[in-house]
Amino acid sequence: MITIVPYQTTWPNEFLTLGIILRQTLGDLAQRIDHIGSTSISGLAAKDIIDIQISALSFDPVIELALNRAGYHRIEHVTQDHLPSGNAYPMSDWMKWLFKPSSSQRPVNVHVRLSGRANQRYPLLFRDYLRANPATAEAYAQVKCALAKYHEHDIDAYYDVKDPVCDIIMGGAEVWAETNQWKSGPTDC
Repeated sequence: MITIVPYQTTWPNEFLTLGIILRQTLGDLAQRIDHIGSTSISGLAAKDIIDIQISALSFDPVIELALNRAGYHRIEHVTQDHLPSGNAYPMSDWMKWLFKPSSSQRPVNVHVRLSGRANQRYPLLFRDYLRANPATAEAYAQVKCALAKYHEHDIDAYYDVKDPVCDIIMGGAEVWAETNQWKSGPTDC
């Protein structure tokens, strides 16, 4: 079931706790560990799932082993991200690994993406743009709430609409990034 909840002020600290453990577990295997997704945007309604992006130089099996030891298992059928319409990047720019907790700890998605690839940049720019543009973030929240209301049991329908909405937002984000000479800041952990 898809449930969107109001922003929780605990989300940043929950990420930080998880991120510190991941940093201790992965060390230099993770170039960056970032809080991404809707829970990373203050005031934004979201599914109560902390999304974490690990940026790495390669899909090294050592990363998977380390994440397994930290209590995460790989979702093997997820091998890439949604491909935005008009995508000019090679398919390899959209590859990823997705991990979820093996135990009953709080819901978390750990996305391992390669540094410098389009799908590694996308969630960082998306996050920073929505943080800087609260009206756009609120409109995005309204879309997610409506989708959850009308498609609470249909995850495919939810993402079939949500993903293109994100791509539309990214059109504005790209203009904003160019105008503001945006670069991702330092890693969150």
